[in-house]
Amino acid sequence: MKIALIVEGSYPYVSGGVASWIQMLIASMSQHEFEIIAISSSRKEESTYKYKLPANLSGIHDVFIMDYQNLEEGRAPRLSAAEAEACLAWFAFKPGSEQALTLIADQAKVGNPVSFMKSENFWSFLVDAYEREMPEHSFNSYFWTWRSMYLPAVYLLQQSYPNADVYHAVSTGYAGLIGTYLRMAHHKPFLLTEHGVYAREREEEILKSAWVDPPFKKRWIDYFYHMSQGAYLTADRTIALYGGTHQIQLELGTPKEQALVIPNGVDYKRLSLLPRQTNNMHGRIVFGALVRLVPIKDIKTLLYATRLASAEIANMSLLIMGPTDEDPDYYQECLALTRNLQLEAIVTFTDKVAIEDYLPQVDVLILSSISEGQPLAVLEGMAAGVPWICTEVGSCRELLEGKDEHDAGIAGYIVPPVNPRAMADMMLKMHALPDERSYMGQVGRKRVATYYQTDQFIDAYKQLYDEVVT
Repeated sequence: MKIALIVEGSYPYVSGGVASWIQMLIASMSQHEFEIIAISSSRKEESTYKYKLPANLSGIHDVFIMDYQNLEEGRAPRLSAAEAEACLAWFAFKPGSEQALTLIADQAKVGNPVSFMKSENFWSFLVDAYEREMPEHSFNSYFWTWRSMYLPAVYLLQQSYPNADVYHAVSTGYAGLIGTYLRMAHHKPFLLTEHGVYAREREEEILKSAWVDPPFKKRWIDYFYHMSQGAYLTADRTIALYGGTHQIQLELGTPKEQALVIPNGVDYKRLSLLPRQTNNMHGRIVFGALVRLVPIKDIKTLLYATRLASAEIANMSLLIMGPTDEDPDYYQECLALTRNLQLEAIVTFTDKVAIEDYLPQVDVLILSSISEGQPLAVLEGMAAGVPWICTEVGSCRELLEGKDEHDAGIAGYIVPPVNPRAMADMMLKMHALPDERSYMGQVGRKRVATYYQTDQFIDAYKQLYDEVVT
C-alpha cells in the first residue's frame, strides 16, 4: 500500500510534535510505502532534513505556496457557464462547493490562475461581492486581498501530485485542500488527522495580526473555515487526538459516523526506564521545557515566571531544550529577555538534545504554549515520570488530570496561558512539595502506560488504513 502524507509547514524540514508524529508513523509501518507531499510557504524554508528518512519513505514531493507570486498571465479560461458558476460557488464559500476543486485544478478549463482572475466571469463576481460587502472601502485593497487569498489555492491545486492508494492530510488548511481535491480527482480514500484545529488557530492568528487590515479579517477567517469544512465533508475518516478537537470537528460539519479519536503515543518502554535523579540537596530544583523556540510556545511568559519564582527559590535552574533555528529572530528576543531579566545564571538554552540524556536531571517540566493539540512532549515527560506545569491549552488538562473517573490522579498543575504570576506560583508549589512531585510523576507514568503508548497509536492507524482501502 502506498500512502501519501500531505503536510503543511512541517516534516521533514521542521522538527517538533507533528513532525515527530509523522516520523514515528512512517518508521513503524515498514510494510507500507510512504511519500510526503510537503507544502512549504516559500523555497527558502526548504532546507536540510531534520530527520533521518525511513527506508520506506520513497520521496518528498515539494510544493511552495509563495511561488504563485511568479505567475504571469497565460491561457484564458475555457469554462462553460455552468462550470464557471460551479467554480465561483467555491470562491463564494458556498457549502458543498468543494466539488468544483477538480475543475479549478484543470488548467485546460480554468487556464492560467492570473488570467482566470482577470476573466469576465471572475471580475463580475468580484465587483458584485465588493459592492455587497464593503463598498465604502478601497476597491484596490479589496482586489489585492482576493488575489492574495485565492491565487495560492488555485496555484496549489494546479500542481502535479503523486498517485497513492491513500491520501492522508495531517491538517486542514492547504494540506486539507489538496487532500480534498485528490480524493475527488483519483477516487482514492482520504484521511484527515488534526493535531490542533487549524481553522481556530488561523482565526486567533488573524485576529491578532497586523498584516490583515481589520475590514478583511472576517473574510480571511471565513476562508480558512471554508477550506476546513470542505475537508471534513470529503474525508473518509476525520481523526482527532482527543475529545475536545473531536467535538469541534463535529460542530464544524464532520459526519459523526466518519469521526474518531486516536490519541498520540510515545515510546513508553524506553522512557519509563530512565532513572529519576533527585535534586533536593539544599532545596535545589531543576525546571525544564521541551519546546521549539517559536512564538506559539510563549517562552517569554516562561522567562517572566522564572524571574518571579527565582526571587523566592535560592537554588533553581531552567533548561530550555529544543531547536532554536526555526525562528532565529524569536530566539534572539528570548536571549535578550533572559539578559534583561538577569537570568543568565539560571536559564540555559540547550538547543536540540537527546531527551533521554536530560530528563533524568529535571524535577519539573513546564509547557507555556498559547496553543496545542495533544503535545508529544507532555506525554514523553509523563512516561519518564516527570511532573508538569502546563497552560490550559489543547488536551493538557485531560493529560494531567485524566479523562474520567476511571483515570484518576493528577500528573501536574494547569495554569492560564500568558500568566507569569500563576505559573510562578505553581513553580513555588512544586519546589515546596517534593513528595507531591514524586506522586505526580508516578501518576503520569501509569497514565501513559495505559492509554498513550506508541503501539496503541500505530495499531489504530494500521487498522484504519486497511479498513479504508478494502
